[in-house]
Amino acid sequence: MKKSFFLALCCVFVCTIQAQTILSDYLTQPIPKRETRAVWLTTLANLDWPKTYATSPETIEQQKKELTDILDSYQKANINTVLLQARVRAATIYPSDIEPWDRCITGVEGKAPGFGYDPLAFAIAECHKRGMELHAWIATIPVGAKSSLGCQTLTRKGFRIRNFSTGSYLDPSDPRVPDYLANICAEIVRKYDVDGINLDYIRYPDGWPRPTYQDGDTPDDRRYNITQIVRAIHDQVKALKPWVKMSCSPIGKYSDLSRYSSKNFNARDRVAQEAQEWLRTGLMDQLYPMQYFRGENYYPFIADWMENNYDREIVTGLGTYFLDPREGNWRLDDITRQMYVSRAIGMGHAHFRSWFLTSNKQGVYDFEKQFNATLALPQVTKGSKSVAAPMPASAASFVQHRDDNSVTISWKGVSPYYNIYASRTYPVDIKNPHNLLFARYSGTFLQFRNANPSLHYAVTAMNRYGMESAALQEQNVQAASLPSSLLQNDGNTLLLPAKAKLADFDHYELLDVQGRTIRSVNSRLVRQNQLNIAALPDGMYQLKGYTKKKAHHALGYFLIRR
Repeated sequence: MKKSFFLALCCVFVCTIQAQTILSDYLTQPIPKRETRAVWLTTLANLDWPKTYATSPETIEQQKKELTDILDSYQKANINTVLLQARVRAATIYPSDIEPWDRCITGVEGKAPGFGYDPLAFAIAECHKRGMELHAWIATIPVGAKSSLGCQTLTRKGFRIRNFSTGSYLDPSDPRVPDYLANICAEIVRKYDVDGINLDYIRYPDGWPRPTYQDGDTPDDRRYNITQIVRAIHDQVKALKPWVKMSCSPIGKYSDLSRYSSKNFNARDRVAQEAQEWLRTGLMDQLYPMQYFRGENYYPFIADWMENNYDREIVTGLGTYFLDPREGNWRLDDITRQMYVSRAIGMGHAHFRSWFLTSNKQGVYDFEKQFNATLALPQVTKGSKSVAAPMPASAASFVQHRDDNSVTISWKGVSPYYNIYASRTYPVDIKNPHNLLFARYSGTFLQFRNANPSLHYAVTAMNRYGMESAALQEQNVQAASLPSSLLQNDGNTLLLPAKAKLADFDHYELLDVQGRTIRSVNSRLVRQNQLNIAALPDGMYQLKGYTKKKAHHALGYFLIRR
């Protein structure tokens, strides 16, 4: 029953979005405060980056500039997650004690760029500077051409490798593979401040012979082999840094559905990826299914992923490259429709791949900027604990407004990240993504020039799991910031304003001056346009009304003084 309902719901979304033709219709839909907006940044064969080989101080700077230009374009589109290909084909873009350098960095296999340059460390620092997460994208089973340095190194180490026209691959049934790949991921997590490990091609390769049903080669055996690799990586990564997100990019269709066929190509039955089971058992925090399909090959299958997410995150992989006529025949609305439907059912999105987005194929980058009209925080990862709110840096307010319209904000805290909010109303509503000014900021001091003098500010602390604290609200609010007349009350009952009678509110919320909801009252409990406030202590409060569609309206402030 649940699956049928979800599939029907997806059909409604699709029909609605197909009927809409005006962009403003879409932009009236609420934008979530938390949503993964990701891009796969490919280093294989220098497809996305780098385009310049790092062989001298000058070319290193040019390679860096290429990356920062890409990240700047992401930042302008409010993208918050970069999936950077760190292990390419049994070779890396960082100095590894296990595998050689990939040729994409210097043009020569096994050659380091020198001059103290570490591409992965640089990329992480630049992403974090822009409030973005960086996930190390790991190509697991493919090891490149048979003649490549990476493949030859593995052969010398005694790994079982099979060769196909598409390249060479590790044998997933080789008992040495799980620990080997886990050691590579652990090396990255130990040495670098990555936010996630994204496993690519964690499956049996295309062209691999069908199961023989002999000597431990059944479909169940193959699923067990892949899961053992995933488990080994998960266990090593989480033992080092439990907040690092584990994810993978499975085939876009998990298995056949009751009414829709996967057309003989799916994750579980064809290539032994039990990705939904990995979510259930906690081996994965996120999935980025590669859903490079349209129509009935896309929408029923996103419903299936969401129905089986086990309260973890699904981020739909978009076939953005099909917007290039050399790659496919997609139209822009094929992508935009998928983005709207996916957002409507609670999925993030990830573009494959970077160049097709940033080169604005058919206007997709322009659309991305409009679609992401506000900043968004990544989703919270399971395992987090509560976070202590930041404190003012001194006895005075943490916000200092100066005569030259500059504003200085400083606070104290021990959290790795902070989120800064601003709005013209006080207290600042931190639930509203339109008020999010900076996300994942790593300092405790900010200064703005030519700031709007009517703005108020708030800061929250955020831990590495993405859990956010209560807000530190600006304390030195000018009297003019509060309404000239307060809502009437006698200490026991609050008289609702006249406009409350005209609105069809579902419920009311009472907030303290820090913007925290302290009480919610169903509108059906309101009698004679009065709210019972007898249980509230003396102090200043704010009243908001909420409709069934979750639109909210500030109704005013009231002071209880008994």
